Amino acid sequence: MFTIGAVPALAEGPQATPSIFAPASTPAHEIYGLSIFVLLITGSIFAVVAGLLTYVIIRFRARGPDAEHEPPQIYGSTQVELAWTVIPVLIVVVLFLTTARIIFAIQDAPEPKSALEVTVIGHQFWWEFRYPKLNIVTANELHIPASTRDAPQPAYLHLLSADVDHSFWVPQLAGKTDLIPNHPNDMWLDPRQPGLYLGQCAQFCGIEHAKMLIRVYVDTPQQFKAWVKNQQQIGVEDSAAAAGRQVFETQACVNCHTVVGTPAHGTFGPDLTHLMSRATIGAGAAANTPENLRAWIHDPGTFKPGALMPAMQLTDQQVDEILAYLSTLH
Repeated sequence: MFTIGAVPALAEGPQATPSIFAPASTPAHEIYGLSIFVLLITGSIFAVVAGLLTYVIIRFRARGPDAEHEPPQIYGSTQVELAWTVIPVLIVVVLFLTTARIIFAIQDAPEPKSALEVTVIGHQFWWEFRYPKLNIVTANELHIPASTRDAPQPAYLHLLSADVDHSFWVPQLAGKTDLIPNHPNDMWLDPRQPGLYLGQCAQFCGIEHAKMLIRVYVDTPQQFKAWVKNQQQIGVEDSAAAAGRQVFETQACVNCHTVVGTPAHGTFGPDLTHLMSRATIGAGAAANTPENLRAWIHDPGTFKPGALMPAMQLTDQQVDEILAYLSTLH
């Protein structure tokens, strides 16, 4: 028997359901403020129009002996025409200038020397996260440190796509930004409160788009250092898992996946070097438990119909051996 190693706690951030109305970083706060401003203006317009319409319906409803006659008509009122032309134009100009200011304030923010750089690569249907300065490659679960006013450490994300259009969106941390083939984009996050923030791909990218989920772990500085240390280490192989490693290396697994320190150097699928440090498998499609991992190895379509990983037609013994090997990859 064997057990899966400890994975990050599943405690959510300040709000379990992703929402732009619970901002936890500077870009999200800017977007939230803009959203409230626009809501106030459009709400005011709705209230005025609805109020005038209600007044007209009640005031000029058909009644009395003159019900069959039209009320007095007004033609060619310069004041009325100026009002319904100038006021909407001013509203649109104000909304445009306010939105442009927020967009440029977010996009043109200077990158401080203390920033954490992460390259995000969207795949069908999972996320690859590379930390070039830390020599770390992981998948589906992004770890970044909390940033404070006294010790700011924002995370700057360089967004790439390996195939089709994707979109990185974690509502509580920032607005959605597209990942377009051959067109790199950038965004940044500076979350202030540790916790787990949820998001997903927000651009239809294929049959399993809805299960291309994102988990952003905002760690305390100490937690982040511990995570980095663990990710930079190569796991010690358990002799009891040697048979599973042999099966893993003699099957097509090595063509798609990477496990540092082994002949597996594939790049089509997620890096599995520290698979057991993740809380989920399949880009959040299922919890990382022995039962789910066994079912995934046997047939990924169990959780993710249309996943590009095929069913390998392995025997039950081979699946158990591979599972025993993967369980050592902490």
